[in-house]
Amino acid sequence: MTVTAQTPNGLPEPGAPLGHFISDRAFDPNAGDGRSGAMAEASQRQLMWWQFRRHKVAVASLVFLLVLYASILITEFLAPYHQDSRNLDFIYAPPQAIHLFHDGRFVGPFVYGRSQSLDMDTLRRVYTPTDEVQKLRFFCRGDDYMFWGLIPADRHLVCPAENGQFFLLGTDRLGRDVLSRTIYGARISLTIGILGVTMSFVLGIVIGGLAGYHGGWFDAVTQRVTEVLQSIPSIPLWMALAAIIPITWSPLLVYVGITVILGLLDWTGLARAVRSKLLSLREEDYVLAARLMGAGSARIIGRHMVPGFMSHLIATATLTIPGMILGETALSFLGIGLRPPITSWGILLTEARSVNIIALYPWLMFPVIPVILVVLAFNFLGDGLRDAADPYK
Repeated sequence: MTVTAQTPNGLPEPGAPLGHFISDRAFDPNAGDGRSGAMAEASQRQLMWWQFRRHKVAVASLVFLLVLYASILITEFLAPYHQDSRNLDFIYAPPQAIHLFHDGRFVGPFVYGRSQSLDMDTLRRVYTPTDEVQKLRFFCRGDDYMFWGLIPADRHLVCPAENGQFFLLGTDRLGRDVLSRTIYGARISLTIGILGVTMSFVLGIVIGGLAGYHGGWFDAVTQRVTEVLQSIPSIPLWMALAAIIPITWSPLLVYVGITVILGLLDWTGLARAVRSKLLSLREEDYVLAARLMGAGSARIIGRHMVPGFMSHLIATATLTIPGMILGETALSFLGIGLRPPITSWGILLTEARSVNIIALYPWLMFPVIPVILVVLAFNFLGDGLRDAADPYK
């Protein structure tokens, strides 16, 4: 019998084959340590979790995304400035570096002050560091804001020194802090993916479930519609639908409209996956038993069939969210998605649509970094969940 390395609590060591652990621990009559039935009695969620936590990159991605989504609850507190605060004396100011030591002496986190001059040959603002030490303040009073639009407050995690400046990622053409606007933009860009995938999730399960369970003409029509939608390139279709959103709509309605567009056009892949699974499950004995007991279609699909492969659906959803985030970013970047005063990562990247602007002020491209990190994190998380949900892994 194969011996599998185990931790003191009886679980398999990271990297050890789960199948060997099950065969050695759950079905070994000579185990005799009181934990031999741990795997046999474990629920599907426990088995998935034990398998998932071996995927270190997926676990790290999960932690990163949880921290990021938790941060949008306190966006106003985390941002050094309000998203619309303008510093007209520091237009297109380059990023500032944080220092701890000055003249060989530790003074705590600070930035050096800067003086501004105008290059008369290029008419470009030139910022020159000075020896002025501007210590950063923490848990301090700064720009006023309405916390979640309800509670007036002015506390920030970090603030510049009195009469100083702190632009970690530089400023834009209106003197607005790029870091603060990137933090504010996360709330829109991240939630639009969650709301869009929720709508897509519901549509995919309902349409795919009915098509797979009943078949017939409904299945035929659904498959033809799915094939047509999947044959159209996503970006042009998004652009066409987003372009018909009236310019007179409020920012909130535009946000809802873009979310609906992304959700309505992304259900096809999930619907096909649900349909194929239900086609194989509808002939199972437990489905027949539920039908003979008088259960309706909705109860059989929702209570007996879908929960059996919900883990696969969750893994699919995590792989769909980054596509929606990229969709919103692309539409906003092209000027037909969200519009100011809403701030999203796509809106911020519109500042860098010109090659000349990128060459002169490359820090305006910084908002693309969180887009890349979030998309990669969701992809790694989806891979980990998919592997954990695979019974043959």
